[in-house]
Amino acid sequence: LPQQEMLATVAAQVAAIDTLLGLAKHSIRVFDVDLSGMGWNGAARAAIIAGLLRSNPAAKVEIIVHDTGWIERSCPRLLNILKLRGHAVAIRRTGQDAREAMDPLLIVDGVHFLHRFHASQPRAALSIGDPVAAQPLVTRFDAISEDAEPGVTPTVLGL
Repeated sequence: LPQQEMLATVAAQVAAIDTLLGLAKHSIRVFDVDLSGMGWNGAARAAIIAGLLRSNPAAKVEIIVHDTGWIERSCPRLLNILKLRGHAVAIRRTGQDAREAMDPLLIVDGVHFLHRFHASQPRAALSIGDPVAAQPLVTRFDAISEDAEPGVTPTVLGL
């Protein structure tokens, strides 16, 4: 049965992210300001993402942030996954139309989601197993993705 819950703390959201990532079979889609503060640099989380990509060659991970600086400085495990699985992982920056968006999202398989109402507030909605509830957020993520620009690349180019 579908499960929905309101979360009032960042700690509850971090735990919810781990739960949702554990449910992933096909896709992980993340929109955030910069990924800081939610545990994205942890070894266990990187292992879950890498495990998904190993178990399903068609799986995709799409991350869109306003600022990629924190990822580049503080997420070596995530960057390593990008380097090894660049065909399945994209880390991009928001485009001009989405720069004002401040409601982080995690959508797993188009069915499960965590939606933080505003990046500066700890309140969020968690939904597991409800594709109807997830559809408006999938549409929102698609709009953000459509306008996104290149962000972090799997290789370092230069002279």
